[in-house]
Amino acid sequence: MTASPAVQDVTDQPLVQAPALVARGTAGDSASADALRRLSRNLAGGGTRKTQKRLMELLKAAVAAIRLSDFDGGANRALEALRIDETSGLAWHVLAICQEKSGRFVEALQAYEAALALLPEDPAIAHDLSRLAQRLGHLEIAEKLLQKFLAAEPGHVDGTNNLACVLREQNRYDEAVDLLRGMIQVEPTSALLWNTLGTVLSDQGRMGESLPFFEEALRLDPDLAKARYNRANARQPLGDLAGALEDFEAGLKGAEPGYETAMMRMARAMTLMGMGRIPEGFHEYEVRLDPDMPDAMQVVTGSPRRTDETLAGRSVLIVGEQGLADEMVFGGCVGDVIAAVGPDGEVHVAVEPRLVGLFQRSFPTARVVGHRTVRVNGRLHRIVPEVDEGRDDNRPVDFWTPMATLLAEFRPTVDAFPDRAGYLTADPERVARWTAELKALGPGLKVGLHWKSLILTGSRGRYFSSFDRWRPVLETPGAVMVNLQCGDVAADLAAAEAAGVRIWTPPFDLKDDLEDLAAMSCALDLVVGPGIAGTNIAAAVGANVWMLTAPDDWHLLNTDRYPFYPRTRVFRRAFDGWPACIAEVRAALDLMVAQAGNAG
Repeated sequence: MTASPAVQDVTDQPLVQAPALVARGTAGDSASADALRRLSRNLAGGGTRKTQKRLMELLKAAVAAIRLSDFDGGANRALEALRIDETSGLAWHVLAICQEKSGRFVEALQAYEAALALLPEDPAIAHDLSRLAQRLGHLEIAEKLLQKFLAAEPGHVDGTNNLACVLREQNRYDEAVDLLRGMIQVEPTSALLWNTLGTVLSDQGRMGESLPFFEEALRLDPDLAKARYNRANARQPLGDLAGALEDFEAGLKGAEPGYETAMMRMARAMTLMGMGRIPEGFHEYEVRLDPDMPDAMQVVTGSPRRTDETLAGRSVLIVGEQGLADEMVFGGCVGDVIAAVGPDGEVHVAVEPRLVGLFQRSFPTARVVGHRTVRVNGRLHRIVPEVDEGRDDNRPVDFWTPMATLLAEFRPTVDAFPDRAGYLTADPERVARWTAELKALGPGLKVGLHWKSLILTGSRGRYFSSFDRWRPVLETPGAVMVNLQCGDVAADLAAAEAAGVRIWTPPFDLKDDLEDLAAMSCALDLVVGPGIAGTNIAAAVGANVWMLTAPDDWHLLNTDRYPFYPRTRVFRRAFDGWPACIAEVRAALDLMVAQAGNAG
């Protein structure tokens, strides 16, 4: 198994998953009481040679340190043991546990690999390594390790549960269900298995069907925090926000420290925002930067982070965060900061490099630079170029702030969101050029179409429809369809053409040429699609946008509109309501075509 490089460029990858993550449901803990007792038994005796005795003493001391959550101390003792005998599989295993619990996942991965190579028959190592591999997204490797573990420990509840989780995350739902049902027949009182079975259904958007499984898990174990959290994530899109919040708060009381607690806090924050409880929800949303969140952003800059300092007359760096769509949503506060610093202050804005021109044109008094994201030892670091590079006055930046953190200050109520068509300005020359290109396509409304995210793994898939469901919209008389969907969509376009639907693809890179995408969006009569980067860019530049939102989309802030883009029309759907939602879009498009015809 090959570990991820210590430093990995992830500039072009989304940094967060879809909202409403399922609790992984992965069972077991490399540093649990049972695991440490097993290690202690393996260390019993200590050998007769002086060096062997010393090695065992160090490893016993390392295990004792783990019991006290002193993982750095445990790692130091394990490393000292390895200096005595670098072929000690036990020492590598202890070191791996310490590194994992300290959040040094790449080093932990390497240590587990070394331990498994030296002790290939120890099933516990394979199980520990599988959990870490799953956490880091190495699902195929995790699956093989779990199969190896279960071959040695057939019928192991935790191992079977974890394998089902890995299958679920690979969208192999039927296999996961079959595996869980078989194990439940043997262990019908396992709350863990019932919980994971529920997540397989909720992962597919089958929220109502998943509820009885979470409730059975809670009947068997009322303190199972994972089940309470997952039930909350099922209740929320079904409209029971108060019940979801109650479950989140109850689940937090029994959540495991670290990732599980941070994940539940994040879900609670999004629920508060979805209920319109702002700025409380915006304040709670700071948990996104908690180091216990797997993809928390750590900004690398020489300036301190802003706390409660005044902005007037100061020099501030705003750092964009998460993915492209998020920078569009949160970037709406940049103008507020420019106004707040006043003529004696200055604003620097670090955004995704493909957005630099768009933001610089829109905020000419600010200095806009590109940021870059790398993964260092499994942790995301956002690197910002020196903001005073090339400046004559060399004025230092007083502090930096994450872009989303500005919401609590400048958008404390729904009424504080400006009623505007957009806040970014597309290149007018490109808009004119693409307007002419669209006119050459002939008569009819020109409708730009997005339909999916580039990332559709795990639960993300439930937020997007298959292309074939869009056929009623594609076949709208009097509308000319324009493909704005980036990625490999050749099969979708070929299927549409075979069905007699012409979809024009503009001659530019839909993924990287975001200036042209923004301009094309303004030139079109309408842009339609789910809430992804492309529709958010269109809305941010003031294009006419119809956005199909998920039932648990917190961005609506308990309104019937999209406050971040108040002129955007919202089509809200249920997870299983794609046909009805598409039919609603088609009816609205028919009306728009008719009105355009009457106006002509």
